[in-house]
Amino acid sequence: MRKQPKMDWPGIVAELHRQGMTLTELAVRNGLHAAACRKVGTVKHYPAQEVIAKFLGCSPEDLWPDRYPRGGPRILDRTKYPLVASPKSPAAADKKDAA
Repeated sequence: MRKQPKMDWPGIVAELHRQGMTLTELAVRNGLHAAACRKVGTVKHYPAQEVIAKFLGCSPEDLWPDRYPRGGPRILDRTKYPLVASPKSPAAADKKDAA
């Protein structure tokens, strides 16, 4: 079952306006590009989402649950997927021998 957002985008904008704040002003006050908060309705912008949610007194996960997956980080099985040395590391094959 999908978690429903606490507010939809028009509701978020309306609540900001009720509290005397605009999306542009909120972005500028928090050191973001002026258009960053305006784009959150259609584009993922995690810093702007954080700023908006903090101003409204909730978490970004409550406002945009589909942008924040439920599960934690996945851990790969190292027996099935062993670590591979970086090609830039000294442990890589000797390039003179490979030529």
